[in-house]
Amino acid sequence: MNQALAIDAAGIGKRFVVKESGQVVQALDDVSLQVPAGALTALVGPDGAGKTTFLRLVAGLMTPQQGTLRVLNEDVIAQPQRIQDRISYMPQRFGLYEDLSVQENLDLYADLHGVPADVRRGRYDKLLAMTDLARFTSRPAGKLSGGMKQKLGLACTLVRSPELLLLDEPTVGVDPLSRRELWEIVSQLIDEENLSVIVATAYLDEAERCARVYVLHEGRLLAAGDPAAIARHAHGRCFVATPADGEPARELQARLLDDTAHIIDAVPQGGEVRLIRGDDTAALPALRGAVLRPVPERLEDGFMVLLRARQEDADSGAVDDPGMQAGEDTAQDALPTDPDDEALALDRPAIEVRDLVRKFGDFTAVDRTTFSVSRGEIFGLLGPNGAGKTTTFRMLCGLLPASGGHAQVAGMDLRTARARARRHIGYVSQKFALYGNLTAMENLRFFGGAYGLRGKRLARRIDTVLTQFGLHGHENAPAGQLPGGTKQRLAMAVGLLHEPDILFLDEPTSGADPLARRRFWRSITALADTGTTIVITTHFMEEAEYCDRIVIQDAGKLLALGTPAEVRQQAGETPDARLDMEQAFIGIVEQGRRAREAA
Repeated sequence: MNQALAIDAAGIGKRFVVKESGQVVQALDDVSLQVPAGALTALVGPDGAGKTTFLRLVAGLMTPQQGTLRVLNEDVIAQPQRIQDRISYMPQRFGLYEDLSVQENLDLYADLHGVPADVRRGRYDKLLAMTDLARFTSRPAGKLSGGMKQKLGLACTLVRSPELLLLDEPTVGVDPLSRRELWEIVSQLIDEENLSVIVATAYLDEAERCARVYVLHEGRLLAAGDPAAIARHAHGRCFVATPADGEPARELQARLLDDTAHIIDAVPQGGEVRLIRGDDTAALPALRGAVLRPVPERLEDGFMVLLRARQEDADSGAVDDPGMQAGEDTAQDALPTDPDDEALALDRPAIEVRDLVRKFGDFTAVDRTTFSVSRGEIFGLLGPNGAGKTTTFRMLCGLLPASGGHAQVAGMDLRTARARARRHIGYVSQKFALYGNLTAMENLRFFGGAYGLRGKRLARRIDTVLTQFGLHGHENAPAGQLPGGTKQRLAMAVGLLHEPDILFLDEPTSGADPLARRRFWRSITALADTGTTIVITTHFMEEAEYCDRIVIQDAGKLLALGTPAEVRQQAGETPDARLDMEQAFIGIVEQGRRAREAA
């Protein structure tokens, strides 16, 4: 093998048999690729593409049924332990011990890897400095924010100096500031230690940092090359459309996405819409006067062209109009009328929050937050890990009492009517919260019954959400064994079974690929058009552009509130210096932290 290669895979095949159904799943099919030593390489692809399976094969944790696989010039099939002694692997769910402190977690992993005592001190000092965790060595891991946990997981993975580092979606659920810090750490290690790194990621801007990118789809290698080579699949097709005065970017984007005959992709960007045209040059009626200008292609554009080319017709079920489906239920099957329903009148806010406070002992997680959300509005709640977003969510869903202030949801005071308010709420949590050992259909029936749905009404609602979220064909699969994107669609289907007036979504697209995110948001914008109020948290800053208004908070305090355009202007955007939402987010959070430190 060429000494310049860290990984040399030829004709790799791996299949699994699902115990419950006996179905054979081909996770990898004739995959051949080469990963250069001393460089950063990316694996990208939709859910179920085979990225995690490939990393586990490289780590010697599984054995392929076909092909040859050499890692660091060793046959990993014949000598898995020799490989494991030379690499480090950070899986999607890294096993931190939350009751142990930061230092105790480092010591534990150093013990497991047999790191000599005389090596540890210098290694600890370097890792703690790189991750900025030196101040928190005595803090329990369970008390760290999501971003800090990821940095500690990376530090524990690197307590010994590996020759090859495998990272499986290391920044899922991590805010943009923490993502930037994690990548600075990885880049520093590559430069200083000549480390070889292969990363599976759902963030295409991260993959753009890499020397080489491999695109996987349904277990097969779809494309390979440097980021520019992948991007060239979209050459000459990329444009930005400026909406007509007064039109939200998401409405133009929705029309463009629906024009599948001429448009491959469309996504809001800085108050405009970035789009990829098909092969033809036909007029685009969906523009309705919007002005087009050509822009250079990006890696994500090439990725979307490749995926659209392979997309199956059956996938289109995930973008059906929720409003059209919801309107089919008959009046006699409707849920009993709540005597408080008049509180949901159009002229009253769906949510009102004034000086909301939540404390955990001496720690203030939410500090006098005030905002309101109108009926039918898409409202974004943004902030770094540990900012208080999920705590605010849980209070507004009636799952956690406030320590102070006032919160009214669906016209009801959460201090006195939490149970009644919950009848009008749907909630999709950050982590998969359905019953993994039950099938998708059993979950739908169980939660439908818990919501008070029975008989024909329940059967009709189940059929509606199965179609709405592209779940036909998955009804009898155990929920815990579904791919990540399908699990998320099932969680959405359960949350919408009872047709709530307000839907809370806590990082619903975390870890999803761009194609799945577009489908998800097409459903959400259609749902808002029917009058459903959406409150959402996300770490994909592009998704803030779908919102009518957003809040940015940090350390429990509100830093910004307004439309996406107003927030970008607060961050310093001018007509001559446009900002995207990630730049605006980082600018506002850093400005708030400087002000806090100066106070």
